[in-house]
Amino acid sequence: MLLVLVMAAALWGIGAAMGTPRRLRWGMIAGLWAAVTLAHLVLPEGHPFRLATGESAALWLMTGGAVVLVLVYRAGLGRLRARAGMREAEAAQAVENNAPKPLFTQGELDRYARHIVLRELGGPGQKALKQARVLVIGAGGLGSPALLYLAAAGVGTIGVIDDDDVDNSNLQRQVIHRDADIGLPKVQSAMQAMQAQNPNVTVHPYQRRLTQEIAEALFAEYELILDGTDNFDTRYVANAAAALHGKPLISGALSQWEGQISVFDPAHGTPCYECVFPEAPAPGLAPSCAEAGVLGPLPGVVGAMMAAEAIKVITGAGTPLRGEMLIYDALYGESRKIALSRRAGCPVCGEICGEKGDRDDQSAAG
Repeated sequence: MLLVLVMAAALWGIGAAMGTPRRLRWGMIAGLWAAVTLAHLVLPEGHPFRLATGESAALWLMTGGAVVLVLVYRAGLGRLRARAGMREAEAAQAVENNAPKPLFTQGELDRYARHIVLRELGGPGQKALKQARVLVIGAGGLGSPALLYLAAAGVGTIGVIDDDDVDNSNLQRQVIHRDADIGLPKVQSAMQAMQAQNPNVTVHPYQRRLTQEIAEALFAEYELILDGTDNFDTRYVANAAAALHGKPLISGALSQWEGQISVFDPAHGTPCYECVFPEAPAPGLAPSCAEAGVLGPLPGVVGAMMAAEAIKVITGAGTPLRGEMLIYDALYGESRKIALSRRAGCPVCGEICGEKGDRDDQSAAG
C-alpha cells in the first residue's frame, strides 16, 4: 500500500515539475490505480507484487469506489451551486429589467440644476419639459433663438419645419446657423446646432413649407406650436390648425426695431390669431424684413421670449401671455402690453370660444 502511495506521490511531483496540467496528473494516478487493481485481479495469491501492495484487490476496489463517490458528490454539488447561481443571476436581471429606469441621468440633473431649484419649475416642471413635444414653424430669426433655448431647457422632442436654405444674408440675425452652413437646408442646420447644444433632445426636421394639407396631421403630433414665420398666409394656416386641435399657439412677429408676442389659445377662452388680425394687411403696409430691415438682436429678444412662454405653458408656471400681446420697442427700450379680445363670429375659433364662454357663464351662475 505504502509503495503505491509513494509511486502516486512521485508521479504527482514529476508532473508538477514538468508543468503538466492537474487533470493529466490525476489521470496518471488513476492509471496507476487501475494497473495495481488489474494486477491484483490477474496475479495468483502470494505473488510478491500483491504482497507488497496489500494482498487483496478488494482494498483497491473499495478505494476506487470511495474516490468515485467523492468525485460524483463534488460534481453534483458544483452543478447545484451553478444552477443556484444562474437562478440568482436571472432573478437579479429580472428585477433590474422590471425596475423603473430613472427619467434623468446624472448629467441631465447637473445640466438642468438651475431649473430644478426654481420654485415654480422644480423636478415636476423639468419632467414636463422632457416629456413635451413642441413644433416650431420657421428656423429663421425668431425660430433660431427659440429652438436653441428650447433645446437647452431640455424639451424632449422638438419639431422644426422650414423649406428654406441658409443664405449669407440670414447670418446677421439667425444665430442658430453658421457661415459653414450656407447652402444647407435650415432645418438640417438647426438640428445640428440643437443636438450639439443638447444631445439629450430628439429633433424632427421637416424640410417643407407648412400648408393647409399637412398642417392638421402634423400638429396632431405636438402639444404646443411656436410660429416664427414671416408671412401672413402661413400664420393663418398655423392658427387654424392649432385652434382645430386645441393646441396653444405662441406667435411672434418683427418689424425693424419692434417685436410682438402673444399666446393664442382659444381652448382656454382667449382669442386666436385671426380674432386679432382678421385679414392680412394690404401689400406695402407690412413690409418684410428684407424690404424694411430688422435690428439683428431683435429676433433674439423676441425669440427668447417665445421660448420662455413655451416653458411657462408646458410647466404651468407663472402667467403666459394668453389674451395679451407684449410689444417691445428696441429703439427706445420700451415694452408694453395690450389686452386682446375675442371676435364674435370668428370663423376659426368663434364656436370654440362660444362654448368656452358658455361653460364659464354656467360655472359663475352655479
